[in-house]
Amino acid sequence: MRFALVGAGVIGAVHARLITAFGESDASVRLGAVVDQDLGRAAALADRYGGRAFASLADALAAEAVDAVAVCLPSALHADAAVEALAAGKHVLVEKPVDITLAAADRIVEAQRGTGLTVSVISQRRFQAPAAFIKDSVEAGRLGRITSGIAESAFYRPQAYFDSGDWRGTVAVDGGGALMNQGIHALDLLLWMLGKPVHVSAQTGRVAHEGIEVEDLAAATIRFESGAVGLVLASTAAYPGLPVRLSVHGDRGSAVMADDRLEYFHSADPAAPAAPPDVALRDGWGPVDVAHLAQYEDFVTAVRTGREPAVTLAAGRRALAVVRAVYQSADEGRPVELQEV
Repeated sequence: MRFALVGAGVIGAVHARLITAFGESDASVRLGAVVDQDLGRAAALADRYGGRAFASLADALAAEAVDAVAVCLPSALHADAAVEALAAGKHVLVEKPVDITLAAADRIVEAQRGTGLTVSVISQRRFQAPAAFIKDSVEAGRLGRITSGIAESAFYRPQAYFDSGDWRGTVAVDGGGALMNQGIHALDLLLWMLGKPVHVSAQTGRVAHEGIEVEDLAAATIRFESGAVGLVLASTAAYPGLPVRLSVHGDRGSAVMADDRLEYFHSADPAAPAAPPDVALRDGWGPVDVAHLAQYEDFVTAVRTGREPAVTLAAGRRALAVVRAVYQSADEGRPVELQEV
């Protein structure tokens, strides 16, 4: 599988590294093209990780035989690139969020429909061993009936982070702030564990940063179809920044993931395993890096076998729908009912 990487910025470099690492164990996986409107930046990344540099995806697809496109552009440009790739018959792996509006996400849904092509949205924390262990425990009934969950992303971004680019913290390009861009990973885990969300009540604010259009704090209550209730906190104003934390509670057990490890697990089921298996780390790689690579492996397997990827386009759209509902609830000062998620 040859990838075209669209977007040679910070996250694009991460994806280039992942594709190259994958190729160390599977020589058929490699980087065939790097695309960026700044051709010099694309060339620098291609020189380091392989492939040819192009200023547009159209040029790359015309010149190189690639199988899949990894979309690593600013959030508001995701759908444009994904739709173009699908129209050219390429599989698509798109960074989170899938885009910044449901209308944009639905353009990807429509472009994929009937093609048989694979589309997946990055949510690498699902592939961390503690998260997968908790999900398995939920599915196996080891926690009983799930009653509640809490997802916390208490991060910190200094003012300089937003001042470093005129697009940062903008509605038009970022689409949102602490929840859309940082907290969406923990939110996705909560949705993965608790199921279909039906009702959202939220508040957001800009409490610690100047000159941005988006929130640096969001808090929400989510009611799920099962009757369970979830709580979400996303912040970029929590100095010095804390690890992602996920708690899942049931009437026969509870589990907590924090700082990339299983912090607590207890089940009334005496046969329940006590902990997830250890995962070997590569030199210089952390648990999230390894999980990110595991999502690439899942995506390639999905393409090769024709099965759905572990993180589907529908799952990416659902996470976005909840983010949009949080913003709507906060803006209008009322609860919001979720439909078609």
